[in-house]
Amino acid sequence: MNKLQAMEVFVEVVDTGGFTRAAENLQLPKATVSTLIASLETALSVKLLHRTTRHVSVTADGAAYYERCLRILSDVRDAEESLSRTRLSPSGRLRVDVPTGLAHDVLIPAMPDFFTRYPDIQMEMGCSDRSVDLIEEGVDCAVRGGQLVDSSLIARRVGMLNFITCAAPSYLQRQGVPAHPQELLQHECVNYFSSRSGKILDWDFTRDGERLQVTLPGLIAVNDTNAYIAAGVAGLGIIQTPGFVIEAMLADGRLTTILDDWTIDPLPVHVVYPQNRHLSAKVRVFVEWVAELFANHPGMRLPKAPPPAARTAPSPLELAA
Repeated sequence: MNKLQAMEVFVEVVDTGGFTRAAENLQLPKATVSTLIASLETALSVKLLHRTTRHVSVTADGAAYYERCLRILSDVRDAEESLSRTRLSPSGRLRVDVPTGLAHDVLIPAMPDFFTRYPDIQMEMGCSDRSVDLIEEGVDCAVRGGQLVDSSLIARRVGMLNFITCAAPSYLQRQGVPAHPQELLQHECVNYFSSRSGKILDWDFTRDGERLQVTLPGLIAVNDTNAYIAAGVAGLGIIQTPGFVIEAMLADGRLTTILDDWTIDPLPVHVVYPQNRHLSAKVRVFVEWVAELFANHPGMRLPKAPPPAARTAPSPLELAA
């Protein structure tokens, strides 16, 4: 039995709560996972896990051993990195999760630069507006927009999203151009609902000390950024979205900005990762690369002055919070 591999498998089973998910995350046969855990228990002469047909839970001995395994595996990785120069040339599979809009408009176009720097990393990038459980789904880190609700994650703020209000010319010709946010109550808006709670999200506007936060009427609500923007372009209603995402649509006339003298609360963007895991070289370089990428992006960089109050509700790009 490879004791270090068995420890890694045991930690993954505890983190994910089951043999099947652990096997999927580690890309091992389920039978191999079961065999390694059984061999580990035999070698230690203790029961590490309680098993039922539907659930796996850790025993008291297993919980203590789990904490020791985390420290041992972290020390081993530190030793390997210090000797093998993986800090300079990290390698291996890296699983990340990013919101659809940021993946399409910012991260994917810049990925050639990442792979030029780190050619030995194999990236698996989940792109969706769904909030994933990093530990359960075996994700190394995630880019998330909005206020963070999971205190078990370590977060680094890497950017801000600034929003504009806009609509398709066909919609404005049909319904008219609103001069004040209150007039939106007589308009149709494309709403966005949280994948996590199912709640329709409020809209906010600020100008010269006046602030409005309202729920607006609409014919359609979606929970995907691409669908949200497509609905706006189709003339289904007014939308709020980061300006850089729709630059081409503004340039070619598919969308037109409105209420330009009103501002919308900016949205913080973080890279998050589990706090009970060693920050591997490949995760570290990805986090630093994202921070550098956003710092050089005019639509993403953090302000030099303290930012305005953060949004209290998610937005179309707050997809993983």
